This record gives sequence, structure tokens and C-alpha cells, in this order.
Amino acid sequence: MKRYLEVFKQCMYSAIQAAAAYRMNFIISSLITLAGNILFPLVTLLIYRAGTSFPGWTLYEVLLIQAVFTMSSGLSSLIFGGVLWTTMSHIREGSFEVILLKPLNPLFFIVATTFSTDSIGLFLGGVALFIFSVIQAGAIPLLFWLQFIGLFIAGTAVLAGLSLMMAAMSFKWVGNSRISELADSVLNIGKYPLPIFPKAVQAVATMIIPVGMVGFLPASALLGRVQARDFIAVLPCLLFLAAGVWVYRHMIRLYEGVGG
Repeated sequence: MKRYLEVFKQCMYSAIQAAAAYRMNFIISSLITLAGNILFPLVTLLIYRAGTSFPGWTLYEVLLIQAVFTMSSGLSSLIFGGVLWTTMSHIREGSFEVILLKPLNPLFFIVATTFSTDSIGLFLGGVALFIFSVIQAGAIPLLFWLQFIGLFIAGTAVLAGLSLMMAAMSFKWVGNSRISELADSVLNIGKYPLPIFPKAVQAVATMIIPVGMVGFLPASALLGRVQARDFIAVLPCLLFLAAGVWVYRHMIRLYEGVGG
């Protein structure tokens, strides 16, 4: 374990050094990434400024949900964001064998070497919106913070598992560049209060594809709106991550060369 941590630390350090060497590229890429994900908070602001609202939720509560979603997305992108595109590239070029020859677990090697500094801007933008929204919410008890941390980690696990599953598809479905857009469409549910959706959608978003854990449930924990049964959704999140790891490793064994 110590060896793997040291390898990851060095890879992260190299990525940060590369970003520092090409500062303007890093700044522009981070701003573009942030701008592409700031649209939803702006739309929410326009909705409330127009006199409408999400029933039972104030503007700052909805912004808190979207801030948590943005932070979780940014953190997941930092660590797992490059897995899909790197895997696809190696399979198309027939160079995945080079990774298999490395004296490291192939999945760990790809994760460690694709640390995405471009997502730092997205994460920090989410943090800024989060701080602003939390200030508006007033004093928050320590227990709510502990619940939030646990649910936030579970939500990040969902995004990690989803990234690994999409990357695993590349071993047999090479032309899957649009799969990330489909995933984003599903993830958008986590940016809004789940009670506004039908009961069937709520059930799917918490127990089957637990995207509600990415934004809604952690924010609800901070606001004191979670119930004991909501914590059951942590289990599907962990299973989702475990499934992503298993599927990716299984597809590695099915790898047959150039083009999957």
C-alpha cells in the first residue's frame, strides 16, 4: 500500500508540475471547465428571480445541492476523469499491452497517470458556491457535518464507479465517445431536489443508479432533511464502485489487441 501511495503522489506531483509549466493552458482549461458547469446555478437563479421555485426548497438550498454536485464532480474528475479517454486511446492504438507490462495494477496505473489538473477549477468553483450557500443556511450542527462527509464520499464513489464502467465498455465498444454525454444526462437528476421527480425516478436515483447521492442527499444532510432510511442508499453507492472496478478488471482479461 505504501508503494502505491508513493507512486500516486509522484504522478500527482508530475501533473501539477506540468500545469505549472504551462500556466496559461492550465488557467484557460480550468476556466472553460468551470464555465461549462456553472450554467445550472445560473439557470436556478433565473428561475427564482422570475418568481417561480422548486416546491419546498429555497434558492440557497437548491444552490447548495448544485454546489455539492459540482464539488463531487470536480473531485471525481481530478482522480478518475482521464480513465475513459486514456483507455479508449490505448485500445484504438493497440498500446494497452504496454500498460499490462508495467509492474503495477493496470487500473491503478491509469488512474495515477491521468490525474486531471484541469478539474481543479471546477472543484474550487464548487467550493466557492458551497461556502456561499452554507453561509446562507446559518449555523449547522456538527452531526449534520459528519453525515454530510459520509454521504459526500459515497456520492464521489458513484461517479468513480460510473467512470470505470464507461471506460470498461471501450474494450468491446470502441466507438463509445458519446457514452459520457448519456451519463451526464442521467447525472443531471442529482442537481435538483429529488422530491420534484416521480416516485419511480426517486427510487432509481437512490437505490439502482444512485445519482441522488452525488448532490441531493449530502446537501439534505447539511440541511437536516435526511431520514434514517436515506442512509441505506450508501450501500448501493459502494456496490456501484465495486462493480465498476470488477467490470474494468474483467474487461482487461477479455482484451484482444487493437480495436478491442
